[in-house]
Amino acid sequence: MDVLGIDIGGSGIKGAPVDLDKGRLSAERLRIPTPQPAKPEDVAGVVAQIVKHFEWKGPFGVTFPGVVVDDVVRTAANVHHSWVGVDAASLFGGATVLNDADAAGLAEMRYGEGRGRKGTVLMLTFGTGIGSALFVDGVLVPNTELGHLELHGKDAEHRASDRAREDHDLSWEKWAERVEEYLRHVEMLFSPALIVLGGGVSKKADKFLPHVKLDTPVVPAALQNEAGIIGAALATPREGSQARST
Repeated sequence: MDVLGIDIGGSGIKGAPVDLDKGRLSAERLRIPTPQPAKPEDVAGVVAQIVKHFEWKGPFGVTFPGVVVDDVVRTAANVHHSWVGVDAASLFGGATVLNDADAAGLAEMRYGEGRGRKGTVLMLTFGTGIGSALFVDGVLVPNTELGHLELHGKDAEHRASDRAREDHDLSWEKWAERVEEYLRHVEMLFSPALIVLGGGVSKKADKFLPHVKLDTPVVPAALQNEAGIIGAALATPREGSQARST
């Protein structure tokens, strides 16, 4: 069964049909740069463009980089502030809408490194910011937004996101020190059984992960940067509740 998934990020909006039986894209993804500034109507235009590109007629899912409660956007740290209070499901023509990291986590728990895992599993996505998805015995605790935990007087994502690595021209080893510091903080707070690292940097885990030393096992996401698209499709109504991954 195929369902369209669309993943809204701070720098790009990506979409593709997803084969939910196999947990993988069933067509080449389409990526369009995120409009700047990323205002609701402009982003909705890109989402509509992706829907049209795939000639999609059925239900589809969309991720959003912020807190989403009952389809309404509550925070918008990495897109335009005018998103706050927007009914995103209505804006996107009735799509299922959820937090981007939560979507990636759902996909990774169903098809990837989290499959069959019990206890507390934490997925963290490193990109424009740091997203988080927290699971307890396979059940999602939505909208945790742990990238906004405070470290050194500022949001952790301002120090340890992939954007921070690029903005400060950090070597992979130097950036790994910041990532480890952040991971130790969340490890102390949640005592997870497993930490999964997603986002674009998951494809380059060999460059920094060997420099990260934690008591908790830390692994790159098996679905890498496609997890958000797959999770958006997985969260559609025909898959049932978005709050459970298995």
